[in-house]
Amino acid sequence: MKLSVIIPAYKEEKNILSILKAVTALKKTDLHGLDREIIVVDDGSDDRTYELASQIRAIKLIRHEKNMGKGAAVRTGIDNSTGEIVVIQDADLEYNPREIPKLLKEFLGGSEIVYGSRFMGNAERMSFTHNLGNKFLSFATSILYGQKITDMETCYKMFRRDVIKDMRLEGRGFEIEPEITAKFLKKGYRIREIPINYVAREKSEKKINWKDGVVALRWLLKLKITGK
Repeated sequence: MKLSVIIPAYKEEKNILSILKAVTALKKTDLHGLDREIIVVDDGSDDRTYELASQIRAIKLIRHEKNMGKGAAVRTGIDNSTGEIVVIQDADLEYNPREIPKLLKEFLGGSEIVYGSRFMGNAERMSFTHNLGNKFLSFATSILYGQKITDMETCYKMFRRDVIKDMRLEGRGFEIEPEITAKFLKKGYRIREIPINYVAREKSEKKINWKDGVVALRWLLKLKITGK
C-alpha cells in the first residue's frame, strides 16, 4: 500500500523547504511499512515557492499557472495521486508532519476516514475569533449531518482514495473543507477524529478570515439542502 501526501502551497517560500524536509524525514517505519509519495501543488505563487520546491527530488511537483485557490490545489493533488490512502498536509507549518503516523495508525486500525482534531488536542496561539468560528462551523456540521465533528476545518484529513475519487468536488477555495466533510457524511461514512497538536501562525500571516467562515457555512447549508 502507498500513502499519498498532498501539499497545496501558495506563496510559502519561507516554509516550503522546512515542511518538505519534515515530510521527507518520515521513514517507512514511521509510516507503518507503507510506501509514500509527496505531491506538492504550487497554486500560482508569485514568489520562490515553486523554485525552492523544485530542489527536492523526492516529490511530484505540479504548478498552477495562476492562483486558483486551496480547493483547486487539493483537487489537483488528489487527481494526480496514486496511493490507496491520501492525507492533506498544509505547507505553512501550523501542522507538524510528525502527526501523520498517528493518523495512519488509527486509519490502519480499521477507519476509512480519519481527521486530526485541534480541539481534541493542543491548539496553541489560535485567536479567540478563529477558535470560536471553527467550533461554530464544526457544531453546525454536527447538527446538519448527524455526526459529532469537533474540527471540520482541520487540514489533516486522511481517507481512502477510492472513497473520494468518484466525488464531484467543486470547491476552489477554503470551501473545500466543508465540501469534503459534508460529502463524506452524506455518503454515510463515519469520520474518526484523533487529537493532534497545532501551532497557529500570526494572525497577519493567515490566509483565511471571517468571510471564509461565512462561505463555509453557506456551503454546508447548500449541500444539505440540494444534496449536491
